[in-house]
Amino acid sequence: MNKSRSEHRSRTRIVQLGRREIVAEGLHLNFWADISHRCMTASWPSFIGGAALVFILFNAIFALFYWIGDQPISNVPGGAYIDYLYFSIETLSTAGYGDMHPQTHYGHFIAAVELFTGIFSMSLMTGLVFARFSRPSARLLFADNPVISTHDGKPTLMVRLANERHNIIGNATAKMWLLKDVVSCEGRSFRRFYQLPLVRNEHPALALSWTLYHVIDEDSPLYGQTADDLAESSVGLVVVVSGYDVVAAQTVHGRRSYDYGDILFGHRYADILGEMDDGRLRIDYGRFHDTVPG
Repeated sequence: MNKSRSEHRSRTRIVQLGRREIVAEGLHLNFWADISHRCMTASWPSFIGGAALVFILFNAIFALFYWIGDQPISNVPGGAYIDYLYFSIETLSTAGYGDMHPQTHYGHFIAAVELFTGIFSMSLMTGLVFARFSRPSARLLFADNPVISTHDGKPTLMVRLANERHNIIGNATAKMWLLKDVVSCEGRSFRRFYQLPLVRNEHPALALSWTLYHVIDEDSPLYGQTADDLAESSVGLVVVVSGYDVVAAQTVHGRRSYDYGDILFGHRYADILGEMDDGRLRIDYGRFHDTVPG
């Protein structure tokens, strides 16, 4: 019974979708089976800390092999383990200062294995670091709250976003989905998503800010919905923006999820555009997330 409980705990994972936590059970994925994905998705502190731990572990193991041998390395005073550890670090990193070197067949064999391990691990680390740095990413800033207010005389759902880098994202496209809990004719509850048509879902050159508009008409799944209705159906919004970054020469993507509690009824975004005395356009990003009744 204890074993089955342990296996149950090992197969339980927390999946974060927006602000909603979902407990996933019954799916077992070996840690080493997807190690490349873990290396790519880990935070930089975790990635560097893990690489340092592996480096120390490798050197400690090879130093132990040198230490149990019969003076395999020359110029090691007293045969102390710490000196073999220093030699291992020099060998694994391919530095090779030369004051200590293998002097027996056993020492040459362990050093050859360690050199191969060092070359292989350094190549692997170089590839991972390059992949993490070269991975395309969009620095898109999304407003903290979607708003529903009147726009052009019609009730409209609005989401404001901005390009934090202020470079050009060409042919930017945006999509917005609504997710809600519904009950089928058989009485089964399931999660359904609806794509919300936007007034304009393309931007030729996204460099500053962009507000997405979805008109809430009779065809909209939000038609006639109140804040209580959204809460009852656990409504969520997902906004995805993609485009071509002309600096990185790559396609980049940005995504933001909202829960029903984030949507503000009867509010609009505070105006962030203005004109300076010399006629230049001014954008105040300090008010980017602000909303006002209206």
